Amino acid sequence: VQLVESGGGLVQPGGSLRLSCAASGFTFSMFDMSWYRQAPGKARELVATISSTGGSTNYADSVKGRFTISRDNAKNTVILQMNSLKPEDTAVYYCKVLYRRRDYWGQGTQVTVSS
Repeated sequence: VQLVESGGGLVQPGGSLRLSCAASGFTFSMFDMSWYRQAPGKARELVATISSTGGSTNYADSVKGRFTISRDNAKNTVILQMNSLKPEDTAVYYCKVLYRRRDYWGQGTQVTVSS
């Protein structure tokens, strides 16, 4: 199983970023996928989850209405579209899959929201 995130960077408050997670090594279309984030000195927290078909999504209260999770099962990719970014969204963002009773994580991508 391999998960590779991309798309992070530095953005001003109110701006947008689009994160991607490319998955391989498992049947992507059969598994729910999640995005997490971890800010300096804080615990890793769940940001959003999408079901295997994409028909169901869930979000942390802190990002509802601003972030959108989606997936392309033909491309084995999960996307996190982040709009109206705030300084408190600054963190390393990770995608995750629970596969055969084990959590697999990507290496993470840094998102920094600052003026």
